[in-house]
Amino acid sequence: MNVTLQLLQEDWPEDAEDARGQRTTRRLTSLLGEVKRLEAILDDFLRYAGIRRLDLSRVDLNRVLEEVTGFVLPECTRAGVDLAFYPDRSLPIMRVDERLAKQAVLNLILNALQAMESTEGNEGTDDAQLIVRTRLDGDFARIDVIDTGPGIPEHVREKVWEVYYSRKKTGSGLGLPTARRIAEEHGGDLRFETEMGKGTDFILRLPLAGPPEDVA
Repeated sequence: MNVTLQLLQEDWPEDAEDARGQRTTRRLTSLLGEVKRLEAILDDFLRYAGIRRLDLSRVDLNRVLEEVTGFVLPECTRAGVDLAFYPDRSLPIMRVDERLAKQAVLNLILNALQAMESTEGNEGTDDAQLIVRTRLDGDFARIDVIDTGPGIPEHVREKVWEVYYSRKKTGSGLGLPTARRIAEEHGGDLRFETEMGKGTDFILRLPLAGPPEDVA
């Protein structure tokens, strides 16, 4: 569909002067945008539903998170959100699937960023902050992704883990379920603490020694 629409758009003059031509151009542009949105949702679903075999390796988690926070920094700056990363340098090298760990943390960061962007009067203000922090938690590495957004209302706190549930018009509803699944595939867990009007802390824990044999 995407290719066909692009070919139609190329054949149709962008500078059409008649009303019919202008309507057709607008509709083609709208359809292309919708097809791309559906492609993104499908890609997210396939990543969520697919059977994955963990590609475990010895990883410096702080380095991984430095790369992730560096990647999203321009988007945070654009949104007027102050991003800070506080690594616990005592974290040892751990066994983890680096690609999936990056995906899980990136999902949490983007979720937090979108929560703050949707807060009325918060965008572009000095109090919009996103904190990523690591710490040692027994036999686990703990990652906190903390935002100063509106918090999660009590009546939807269990729904955030449901596939396709999203409070954002452009959300796929797969970001948080995917992050939780990645945590569980590693033998870890994902939960959150939230307070209305103050923000939310998503807490991702991954075992230092990697997943137990029955999980991997």
